[in-house]
Amino acid sequence: MTEKSILADRFEKLLAFGAALMLTATVIAVAKGQAEWGKIGLLIWLHLGLLVVALCLTPILLLRKRGNRAHRILGWIWAVSMFGAAAISLGIRQLGQGGFSLIHILSVAVILGVPMLVWRARNHQIAQHRSSVRALVTGALLTAGFFTFPFGRLLGRWLFG
Repeated sequence: MTEKSILADRFEKLLAFGAALMLTATVIAVAKGQAEWGKIGLLIWLHLGLLVVALCLTPILLLRKRGNRAHRILGWIWAVSMFGAAAISLGIRQLGQGGFSLIHILSVAVILGVPMLVWRARNHQIAQHRSSVRALVTGALLTAGFFTFPFGRLLGRWLFG
């Protein structure tokens, strides 16, 4: 691959902007929800904390130089954060009767997708790695994150309430 081919394209810049926007909304929501912090269980805090780490790292990983030591280290942290957040989310079942919801399908996809993402990077399958990153950021981080704000969900109540 040429140096130019691993520079951020428009879509990756949009994903980086989306992650920064999602991070901003999340931080504001958490700050506004301070009165309810004591009512929130440990699993939700761990899940939220890992997602904040991933949201912080996403723009850095997408916009900075790739393939160097810093990218690999931050990429490992991002991958562990995403995997951990997905695994923890399987224990968060507060909707309805405490069963799984549609969002848990994304959790399984992340649990399966993150190891493939890492394997592709380690085997220098750059195009496939890049595609996996885009899919995980788009689906599991931004789309799933967006749906934590409407419909009376926790972050939505905190942000808009």
